[in-house]
Amino acid sequence: MTSQESTPTDGTAAPSSGTGTVITGTAPGTDPGFVTETRVFYDAVAEDYATVFRHELEQKPLDRAVLRGFAELVLADGGGEVADLGCGPGRVAGYLASLGVSVFGLDLSRSMLAVARRENPGLRFESGSMLELTLPDASLAGVMAWYSTIHTPDERLPELFAGFRRVLRPGGHLLLGFQVGDVPKRRENPYGHQVSLDFRRRRPDAVAALLEEAGFEPVWRVERARALQEPTSQAALLVRRPAGPAD
Repeated sequence: MTSQESTPTDGTAAPSSGTGTVITGTAPGTDPGFVTETRVFYDAVAEDYATVFRHELEQKPLDRAVLRGFAELVLADGGGEVADLGCGPGRVAGYLASLGVSVFGLDLSRSMLAVARRENPGLRFESGSMLELTLPDASLAGVMAWYSTIHTPDERLPELFAGFRRVLRPGGHLLLGFQVGDVPKRRENPYGHQVSLDFRRRRPDAVAALLEEAGFEPVWRVERARALQEPTSQAALLVRRPAGPAD
């Protein structure tokens, strides 16, 4: 995922990694319209996206610091599996893996998953929808949704965040990255492809309130000015599922 709006990826996803596992509870052909639109968009732009943003993380030390902080918290809590939901071409999953995190990626787009597997051959990438996770309860040490909730409509966020909490073990951390703002941006015909998609900008206070309503505890938040060609400021929120018996 990327913080620029030229083309980040969502967090609802497509084919299997070759393991035969499909982490979704939705039957083929029954996806909500925005999920289908997201899949079509990223299937079209995947190769261009991967090329344009291949080195973006190298140019953003503050973003790397946020990801490192998340990785260190996961490892300090004993490690365990982390899901990169809406992983796109796998760039951020690869970075977490380089820090010693046991991470797998999930995405909606067949084309994005093909890129992720090609460029990160040692990692596992699965198909599925982050709105329809069938992972066991309390099975993950961490969840990352790095610019992957930005295509999810506002009214679906409570359901989405409840699902994130369900799959996290008590004490597990969730990291969200997103663009700051109030008005969605419609991207039309990126890289010459005849596709379009809404990119939703949100206010950190509003997202934080929804996360608390879903049962998360705040840990920290970062809001930074735009960098490179970003059109807006950017935010990252780190929260945790409260420690204690799984409920």
